[in-house]
Amino acid sequence: MEAILLKLILTPLLVGVASLVGRRWGAEVGGWLVGIPFTSGPIAFFLALEAGPRFAADAAVGILAGTVSQVAFALAYAWIAIRAGWPPSFAAATVSFLAITAVLDVFRLGVAVTFLVAVASLVVALVLMPRRRPARPNLAALPWWDIPARMIVATSFVIVLTSAAPALGAHLAGLLAPFPLYATVLAVFAHRLQGGDAAIGVLRGLLLGLFAFAGFFLAVALLLVPHGIPLAFSSAVLVALAVQAVSLVSGRILKIA
Repeated sequence: MEAILLKLILTPLLVGVASLVGRRWGAEVGGWLVGIPFTSGPIAFFLALEAGPRFAADAAVGILAGTVSQVAFALAYAWIAIRAGWPPSFAAATVSFLAITAVLDVFRLGVAVTFLVAVASLVVALVLMPRRRPARPNLAALPWWDIPARMIVATSFVIVLTSAAPALGAHLAGLLAPFPLYATVLAVFAHRLQGGDAAIGVLRGLLLGLFAFAGFFLAVALLLVPHGIPLAFSSAVLVALAVQAVSLVSGRILKIA
């Protein structure tokens, strides 16, 4: 019950805030904001409560590996978005995410190696992301249902995917948990309203935000079993916030965010 309530409250709130932030400060900042593990973090927490710290720690390693799948999603969407609309971009990105997930489900690495692979993939992805032109301004007034629609779509995705994931086992559930639901909603709506360049901005911001994501799950995976739930998750939150601050500053210096 607590998990469902969290999804119903946190998901629309986050998507609404990220949408408003994107309108105010740009699509990149909106994408950066949703790089924080607002969905997969609570999933890991409730797994620790319900299935035990060992199961949740194993799932955390899978979620951490899922950083690479998110990188594949972002790159595929961005490169297709240069010349195509959101449906083929989203389809290619989803196929890429699932393909990398299938590979990661076969090749299971240790925590430290998984973290290094995740960080390396983010660095490479930021280099490989297509250069974008400034997104065209949205001159037409946005319909009143724009942000509510984003909230509804994102919440529906979260409930469906997170309800199915636990039946798949700790590692595979962890790999599927980081599907970039929030970034997908932001990118698709930005793509539809302002074109592919705006969607690329969202995904570039997401890549910056995923450094905090990786730091969060590294802390959970390392600390959960030996030190328990309170210390592991409180430490993970502090790590994520610190890395997120550094990534925002770095992104602004590099003129990425």
